[in-house]
Amino acid sequence: MKRKINCETARNFSVIKTLEKLGHFPKMTAEKEAWFLSPFRSETQASFKVSKTKNRWYDHGEGVGGNVIDLVCRILKCSIKEALEFLGDGIKGFSFQQQPIFNDNKNQIDITKIEELVHPALIQYLSSRGISIAIAKTYCKEVWYRYKDAYFFAIGLRNNKNGWELRNKFYKNSSSPKSYTYIQNDNKQLIILEGMFDLLSLATLDDVLMNTSDSIVLNSIAFIKDMEPFIKNYENVYLYLDNDTAGMHATKYLLEKYNNTIDKSAIYKNHKDLNEFICNEKGKIS
Repeated sequence: MKRKINCETARNFSVIKTLEKLGHFPKMTAEKEAWFLSPFRSETQASFKVSKTKNRWYDHGEGVGGNVIDLVCRILKCSIKEALEFLGDGIKGFSFQQQPIFNDNKNQIDITKIEELVHPALIQYLSSRGISIAIAKTYCKEVWYRYKDAYFFAIGLRNNKNGWELRNKFYKNSSSPKSYTYIQNDNKQLIILEGMFDLLSLATLDDVLMNTSDSIVLNSIAFIKDMEPFIKNYENVYLYLDNDTAGMHATKYLLEKYNNTIDKSAIYKNHKDLNEFICNEKGKIS
């Protein structure tokens, strides 16, 4: 049964434990504070601080902070009411739940089932982000997983080490081992993208380009160095990285280092990424 709570009660919930429930763990801890990689973007150095004494968070990368309710609303992109439901009843309050499967490993993501994308909630989520189920099925699977005695299902993109990038309406997770995703079609041009929805968005915009190119989805800007050896194998390398600080820095780095790289971010100028672009264009049409 769901436990209803008010804002005053919810603000006392631990920010650190809430982040852990959402799949984010500290990179460094001290007596009075903990540092995390920001849950709002990809980064390699922890810029997200949680004060243990004040139970407040502050993202130095964006200059914003707040309490645990603000945090849940922002990460899950939900209303205050939904955030209170999450804090009061945890993950069981949401539809992305599977009947329990008993497993002794409580501290990591365990994949329990992989199948074709069929669940209506995931199809609806894809549609809300401008992606058809047909395109999603080309690259992704429906992945069921367990994390700390809770059960979820998500859209999954397999990486090169057989780990998974996992997305649903409420969560952004990944299973170990973390790596980039390399899609090879034996073509002479390569596309480099930042995340799963960039891949699906580009396939929505230009399936011919996707079918006549090899693709690398970084799954984290941190994997730029790992995929660099592939760049020299192609005549042209098209960069579709995010229009944020990390993405633009990575684009500049690759353009300066490799003569065969071409920045394609002008296509989604004034938008953070390809998916924000197609969602905006979809809104204009509808």
